[in-house]
Amino acid sequence: MDLIQKLLNWMFDHTNDMRGFKNEGWENYRKMLLSSYPTRDAEVNFQHAARQAYIGLSAAMIAAAYEDVDSCPMEGFDGKALDAILGLGERGLRSVAILPLGYRQEEGDWLVKLPKVRRPRELFVTEVK
Repeated sequence: MDLIQKLLNWMFDHTNDMRGFKNEGWENYRKMLLSSYPTRDAEVNFQHAARQAYIGLSAAMIAAAYEDVDSCPMEGFDGKALDAILGLGERGLRSVAILPLGYRQEEGDWLVKLPKVRRPRELFVTEVK
């Protein structure tokens, strides 16, 4: 059984254990995923998972902001080096983003008192009517 099958089965089994029952629709969904994901190219699955990681990244940033903790999502790092440091390859994983967390030091931060500058809504949002 490959990693994708193991991960999918673990999540479905864990959900069933936590809920205390199996659901026919849920089990049909498992079968559908097991019939499609493992047969796809590994890079296709990685790219899909990478996009999904941003959902968790967003939730972490919102939780950090709620706790007054600063965060800054980052790409553009040496993924191979980070993967080696964290031993991700041994677990069949690859890094896609990192999220440093911490508290700002207002002294010495010349930007801290300046207003935030953002694009106007009309240049950022497209309304479809």
